[in-house]
Amino acid sequence: MRILYRGGTVYSAADPHATALLADGDRIAWLGDDAGAPAADRVVDLDGGLLTAAFVDAHVHTTSTGLNLAGLDLTGARSAREVLDAVDKAARDLPADGVLLGHGWDESTWESPALPSAHELGVAAGGRRVYLSQVSVHSALVSSALLEADPTIHAAAGFDSSGWLRVDAHHTVRDLALGSVGPAQRRAAQRTALRHAARLGIGAVHECGGPRISSEDDFAEVLAAGGPQRGHPEVFGYWGELGAAAKARELGAVGAGGDLFADGALGSRTAFLGHDYADEPGSRGHGYLSVDQVRDHLLDCHAHGMQGGFHAIGDAAIAVVLAGIGEVAARLGIEVVRAARHRIEHAELLDRTLIARMVEYGVVASVQPAFDRLWGGGTRMYAARLGVERALTANPFAAMHNVGVPLAFGSDAPVTALDPWGGVRAAVAHHTPHSRMGVRAAFAAHTRGGWRALPGAMAGGAVEPGAPATFAVWDGVGGLDAAIEATPACRRTVVHGVTIHEE
Repeated sequence: MRILYRGGTVYSAADPHATALLADGDRIAWLGDDAGAPAADRVVDLDGGLLTAAFVDAHVHTTSTGLNLAGLDLTGARSAREVLDAVDKAARDLPADGVLLGHGWDESTWESPALPSAHELGVAAGGRRVYLSQVSVHSALVSSALLEADPTIHAAAGFDSSGWLRVDAHHTVRDLALGSVGPAQRRAAQRTALRHAARLGIGAVHECGGPRISSEDDFAEVLAAGGPQRGHPEVFGYWGELGAAAKARELGAVGAGGDLFADGALGSRTAFLGHDYADEPGSRGHGYLSVDQVRDHLLDCHAHGMQGGFHAIGDAAIAVVLAGIGEVAARLGIEVVRAARHRIEHAELLDRTLIARMVEYGVVASVQPAFDRLWGGGTRMYAARLGVERALTANPFAAMHNVGVPLAFGSDAPVTALDPWGGVRAAVAHHTPHSRMGVRAAFAAHTRGGWRALPGAMAGGAVEPGAPATFAVWDGVGGLDAAIEATPACRRTVVHGVTIHEE
């Protein structure tokens, strides 16, 4: 079917003055002004709205996002008392043997950082198991009942009898808590998240799964749920398991990476740093991988024709990953490595030397501008963890973009909300002025950048003749500058010619 969209503003480098677009099946067939529009089987009036490429979110945990959208949201809690009150209220709707899942507390934003204890959470929840992930998702508060569910947990790294668990102890309780979610609830959460993404003008997401953050069943279900034929954005999967490129391919992943952890998170003081945490002297976080492990994983990726990648936030973790990539380049040749376009997820703390290595090896930076909006600057969580001077160097988007590091923007949902216009705005209004990006460059990183971060030559992110008919229509704005100010409502999301969302 040939569908003509006319009467608006089409944001396209191919025709900056276009007001109309013709989609023929799954492809864009024509761009131009209304007066010159060809005949079509159907006409859609843009009513003065803005048509752009659909967004790509390059780092998402779909099931957890859906559970969060339907579950206990603690992002607004500002004290231990408010967390306990929210738990008490939510527990009233659960069966006696139910598990209460919540997410999003952030004690760095509280006037008093004192946390509720495992005992207090258990009392508030009527004795039920409680799992409340910190906003970074790299640690959690749990109730006494969940602490007692695994007698071996007391010996695990990161265990704390207060109920704030990190590192291995956190992984154990997370498996216990998420293991309580059945297949039907899991699939419902996946649909909830993907429909929500479509309503925000997101045409594709990169699902980051792995044995330490989801499960093989969950990962396969998310991939199967994606695509316009199911009324959802496209889903491209990254499986983060060390030395498991063959398994990643069998699971349907496009890459053996994503959340393959080289370190943890700044919020949980588990990001691996080159210098001590400012608020925990003597600690530099946790490095989970060695240079040899990075090298061997990537050699396995190359042997199976897979793109590789790692979660690395701290400068020490990023240095380990880049050293491993360097060893692969020494063996296979630098052009082979560059062609693979390996990825680093988050890439928050890096200096000129590390950025230069990313350029040299053609590494993609999959980054989350909302991290700076929420925690950057001189007075928030980064400043507390790192000190003001180091905090102001975090997330150097402009420094990476200006020297040619490919950027792909994402949310890391549910760590931060799916909010693509908010991501563009955060990159443009970075707390550190010299790290700010221009509007068009930031928009490109959240659209075309997501496609260029994928392996091979997957087309997308452009509004031009011959490109996939994947775009979004925005209400009440006539250009990008107005859109980042207004956060316009998405009137329609189209993926490969199929409308997956319509107001």
